[in-house]
Amino acid sequence: MRSELKEPIGRLIKGPSSETIPRLRAYLDDRKTSLFAVVGDVASENILESGLEPDIVVVDHRVMRKDIDPIDLGERHQIRSRNLPGTVDVDAWAALEKAITLKSKASVIVEGEEDLLVLPLISLMPLGSIIVYGQPRQGMVVVEVTKKMKGWAEEFLSRMEMR
Repeated sequence: MRSELKEPIGRLIKGPSSETIPRLRAYLDDRKTSLFAVVGDVASENILESGLEPDIVVVDHRVMRKDIDPIDLGERHQIRSRNLPGTVDVDAWAALEKAITLKSKASVIVEGEEDLLVLPLISLMPLGSIIVYGQPRQGMVVVEVTKKMKGWAEEFLSRMEMR
């Protein structure tokens, strides 16, 4: 199943953050989004530093499987969670649900790995929401939560073993 996730699951915006952030800003300006979430430390740091304010930020203080210093999340409600690499733990799912319920200024700080948490976000967030995550060495991926995307994510998640 890992090979299915190697390719971006949304719209890839290629380039360094100096190019991708303005394009993301324009993309968001053209839409009325229900919620805006970002997954990953580098993407989150770049987006927050640009002045964009995601409703939900999901980080694990790791980049390319190496520990990093925690990024500045600002004044956000922090929810701690556990999620083993290569999984979607029940604890992480519950943390994402709580962040979505808060609707704004929530950070989910994951002990473990946050990579796959884009999938439950797609499933849990309302239609019209936007999720952004980093695509290593390429740019960032923008996922619009649609019925079709929800169906894909739920089908993918149903094939994973529950932990």
